Amino acid sequence: MNNTASGAAPLNGTASAEELELAKLIVTTLNMDVKAADINPSAPLYREGLGLDSIDILEISLAISKSYGVKLRSDDENNAKIFTSLRTLNSHIQQQRVR
Repeated sequence: MNNTASGAAPLNGTASAEELELAKLIVTTLNMDVKAADINPSAPLYREGLGLDSIDILEISLAISKSYGVKLRSDDENNAKIFTSLRTLNSHIQQQRVR
């Protein structure tokens, strides 16, 4: 069942509207030479995949804080899981925004 209208992520490699918005933020923040729509929401963000490094993750975290009001701490033990992919990062942001 595909619940993209309710904000749930599609089951395939297609980004939801929220994931696409986050991808655009990442591309803009890091001045990347890739289209946001071309980012596979399930692909790894760190190292392989998009090839981001720790400085990139820090810049993204600051942009997310400004854009979404969600604080991402560098000492959070869940960061490896949170930053696994665009999809996991978006899911975390959406969960934190609800609170």
